[in-house]
Amino acid sequence: MSSRLNVLGGIVALILVVLSMSVFTVDQRQYALVFQLGEVKRAITEPGLNFKIPMIQNVRFFDRRILTLDSADPERFITSEKKNVLVDSYIKWRIVDPNLYYISVGGDETRARTRLSQTVNAGLREEFGKRLVNDVISGERDKIMNQMREKADIDARRIGVQIVDVRLKRVELPDEVSGAVYSRMEAERKRVANELRSEGAAEAEKIRADADRQREVIIAEAYREAQKVKGEGDAKAAATYAEAFGKSPEFYAFYRSLEAYRNSFANKSDVLVVEPNSDFFKYMKNIGR
Repeated sequence: MSSRLNVLGGIVALILVVLSMSVFTVDQRQYALVFQLGEVKRAITEPGLNFKIPMIQNVRFFDRRILTLDSADPERFITSEKKNVLVDSYIKWRIVDPNLYYISVGGDETRARTRLSQTVNAGLREEFGKRLVNDVISGERDKIMNQMREKADIDARRIGVQIVDVRLKRVELPDEVSGAVYSRMEAERKRVANELRSEGAAEAEKIRADADRQREVIIAEAYREAQKVKGEGDAKAAATYAEAFGKSPEFYAFYRSLEAYRNSFANKSDVLVVEPNSDFFKYMKNIGR
């Protein structure tokens, strides 16, 4: 009885061992390739519980997450004007076809990184060679990154990899050329500033001249209107005086003399030197009349 139990226990243990060697789990962050005698039998791209033939088949896992390839040192590229620039970049990539990835680079991440780095560097060298320093530093930086991502992705698909993004972290000039380039950029900015100042001064003079012309026109029209009103007033006053003089010449003369007396003797400190028998005192002498 005891021997039977031992045999049964051994069989159960063997079954458990075989079962444990037959079952494996694929994480959602992984791909899995099932090999049989060194040959890929199937690729597993979905997470879950899977089975394999123990002792005959083995499984190899590959990371399906987005990976980063960051250059250790800035690369030196030459622009179309034969100027050197230092470029620091990085690549975001991931495996999309584990079977092709294994066939192309043997599933070796180091070989894949080398292939991607060479592809991107060659593309950047070509793109930088078409452009000026100012373009690669600021003007067409986004355009270069987009074009490089598209070109590099085409080549990366051949090894089962997708290029998610290519970014230029830093584009700088070497010390030996930065001074000359900055001086040229400064001179260009000064030229543009002087041109804008000249245009502004010309526009200001134009506005001042137009304002002065409008001012002269307004003053002339106002003076003409004032003279017209004054002339009309003087004419009306003359007509009023003439009418009053015509009705009572003696009273008009008397009234005008009173106005003269008032204006002449307004200030007590004033001194008036005239002859006593002058016509100026005509009505003062004949107060009773």
